[in-house]
Amino acid sequence: MRLYAAVAVSGFKRYATYRVATVAGVFTNTVFGFILAYTYTALWDERPHLGGYDLAQALTFVWLGQALLAAVALMGGGFQEELQDRIRSGDIAVDLYRPVDLQMWWLATELGRALFQLLGRGVVPMAVGALVFELRLPASPLTWLWFLLSVVLAVCVGFAVRYLVSLASFWLLDGTGLSMLSGLLCLFFSGMILPLNVFPGQLGETARALPWAAMLQVPADVFLEERRGMGLLAAFAFQVGWAVALLAAGRAVQSAATRKVVVQGG
Repeated sequence: MRLYAAVAVSGFKRYATYRVATVAGVFTNTVFGFILAYTYTALWDERPHLGGYDLAQALTFVWLGQALLAAVALMGGGFQEELQDRIRSGDIAVDLYRPVDLQMWWLATELGRALFQLLGRGVVPMAVGALVFELRLPASPLTWLWFLLSVVLAVCVGFAVRYLVSLASFWLLDGTGLSMLSGLLCLFFSGMILPLNVFPGQLGETARALPWAAMLQVPADVFLEERRGMGLLAAFAFQVGWAVALLAAGRAVQSAATRKVVVQGG
């Protein structure tokens, strides 16, 4: 575990060197936060309590989305492009020779990156949003702890989804199209465009049952204290269940991909 902790620290330091990109990201997240906040304000003025949220909760949802956009990689990115490039170039063979687990290596890197992005690109937009708009911040200090735990699980689910997409490059060679499709599905079904509670009927029930709901909708509901008691436990169970299932699927696909590399390599 000390090795993976060191890899996570290395991932944090690596992204900390991109200072200009971080400043640009903070500016972009803040601008889009204002655009979405005013759009939500107009929508909630017409439909108060849409999706069960009042206006303050809806605006909080907007700024949480901007705070978690890079940390959970809701639009893709992070390790994904690098791993796909290494598969396409054949450098993945070097990774497979290392005396470490490939999936755990990339997960540790992702956790380090996510922590930096949460601090570097998440805190400032959220603080600006709280200064300009009336947000619904947690009443209980414990809620902040549950929210951080939910964010960690969201990062794990997001990693597991993108790891599966990346491994497809072993067969597709160029996974750009699949990555774009994955990013679009994540934007829609995570709640980044609109909270999933707004979706009507069967579409809403299906969207809330998919893994992308664990990446934004669930952490947002934990932050808004919509999940309490058994509801909070059910939220964590939902995230853990998807994380375990997707990581197990990734390990199975990784095993098949490794055999493919051995066959192709002779």
